Parts: sequence; structure tokens; C-alpha cells
Amino acid sequence: MKHRIIAGVLVGLFAAIAAPSTAADIDAEAAKALAKSNDCFKCHAIDKDKKGPSYKKISAKFKGRADGEEKAIKNMTTGPKVKLDDGTEEDHKVIDTKDAKQLKNLAQWILSQ
Repeated sequence: MKHRIIAGVLVGLFAAIAAPSTAADIDAEAAKALAKSNDCFKCHAIDKDKKGPSYKKISAKFKGRADGEEKAIKNMTTGPKVKLDDGTEEDHKVIDTKDAKQLKNLAQWILSQ
């Protein structure tokens, strides 16, 4: 019985550590400020497509994927070719920060939409 209790506590602890960030952990104002300062809203909006997909559409694409945050950060930091809704391609703008916490916060905010 004692081993079951200990095992249950350990499982709960590991689940809490591995759990994805919640909306409460995201600094939405800082994420929006970073997006604004990098002209992200020129091509993206929260709930409507512009030149690029909406953040809701991006969030839906990566929902439930363990690598969603990593993919979002890679897209923001490496400037890959992206296909636009009109069929054209262009290089994605690179976010002007190397701060891992800012990038993680922005990615989590986008993926929480």
C-alpha cells in the first residue's frame, strides 16, 4: 500500500513537471508587444487571415503536437520560406530577439489562441 502511494505521488509530480504551460503562465501583453515590435500583425491577426494565417489557424494546426512550440519558435527564428494563401512564397520574417524566454512566451501565446 505504501508503495502505491509513493508511486502515485511520483506519477503526479512527473505529470506536473511535464505538463504544458497554462494560459496563466503566458504573459499575453509581453507577447503582443514583441509581436507588434516585429510587425507580426502586418501578416497575422488573432482570428482572421491576412497575408499569413490567423493565430487561431496556426494554433489549430499545432494543437496536441508535442513539437508545436518548437516548430513555432523555429519558424520565427530561422526565416523559412512560407507559402501564403495566394500561392506565393516568401521568407518569413525573423523575430528580433535571442531571448529564449521571450520566444517561448510568444510561441505559447500564439498556440493558446
